[in-house]
Amino acid sequence: MSQIHPYTIDIAQDALDDLQARLERTRWTDDSPGEPARYGVDLDEVRRLVEYWTTGYDWRAWERRLNEYPQYLTEIDGERVHFLHVRSPEPDAFPLILTHGWPGSVVEFLDVIGPLTNPRAHGGNPADAYHLVIPSMPGFGFSGPTNGEGCGTARVARAWAELMRRLGYQRYGAHGNDAGSMISPELGRIDSQRVAGVHVTQLFSFPSGDPAEFADMTTEDMAAMQRLQWFYEKKFSFNQLHSQQPQTLAHALADSPAGLLAWNGQLFLGDAMGAKPLDDDFILTNVAIYWLTNTAGSAIRFYFEDAVAERTQTGPTTVPTGLASFEGDFQSIRRFAERDHGNLVQWHTYREPGGHYAAHMEPELMTADIQGFFRSLRA
Repeated sequence: MSQIHPYTIDIAQDALDDLQARLERTRWTDDSPGEPARYGVDLDEVRRLVEYWTTGYDWRAWERRLNEYPQYLTEIDGERVHFLHVRSPEPDAFPLILTHGWPGSVVEFLDVIGPLTNPRAHGGNPADAYHLVIPSMPGFGFSGPTNGEGCGTARVARAWAELMRRLGYQRYGAHGNDAGSMISPELGRIDSQRVAGVHVTQLFSFPSGDPAEFADMTTEDMAAMQRLQWFYEKKFSFNQLHSQQPQTLAHALADSPAGLLAWNGQLFLGDAMGAKPLDDDFILTNVAIYWLTNTAGSAIRFYFEDAVAERTQTGPTTVPTGLASFEGDFQSIRRFAERDHGNLVQWHTYREPGGHYAAHMEPELMTADIQGFFRSLRA
């Protein structure tokens, strides 16, 4: 099943009408006592976004924007894979695969497509141009629900290696955010002869339990540990449920768009993963993609698959690895990252308030960081 087919997003009008009707019939929960968001995602914020979803948000406009880019479908290892494939006009452009996570989508990267593929038109150096491959993870969005078990980090990384081979790219780079920051290093591990480098926005390296690891910890690493502790205590419940009972939650997410908005809003709303708010259209477009493709349930199975997967890879990664970390996001801890990645060549921490979705919130900085990281690796 190596054929690649052109694809155009075209959501049926009756699906949009059904969504509208469900939103208008939302049965709201009671408000929580005390400070807003103390018990979870704030009711008033969800009400406000549902109101905009029903009266102001324009899915068709976003559908047209996505369809400005060439899109394709293929099947890899029994799973459908949707991807954008945007080739640069520059003949010496370098191939780069960009990977999103949950609850994001390919929409994360729309604002960096132009600057990365055509830097000449954006005031940049044409020598920094890229051919971009931006897939929807299996089980997410326009890739559709998964068909079988095991679609965790390792299997997606193998699928990406096959996708790049199928597209004819013999040497390429990888960038990732969220789950993409786990998949991209694994891709570098399993396809190290072709992956020139891995650039991520998080390095998920954690303490092993040895108290000696905390001796002489730097101020920066201690602050990152405190941020990790905050996230574990206040925001990590979604990970535990996704890892243990994804199907239980899937029934509710498939039936209520307002409920889906609130659940995915854990990493979109308030102080979840950023120092400044995300714009409403970005939030709703990501949530709408999950709703309109009915992949809210299959997407969260990714966590379960990783939780039950056998660990077959040992030792640090070896391909050149770079980090671009932004204010408000998960803060990586360098001493643990150096333990897990044997060729860590870039560690950039930005105090710009880009948060978890930096490619969307700080596209110029993200573009420059990606270009700078790969500049010496492209040859």
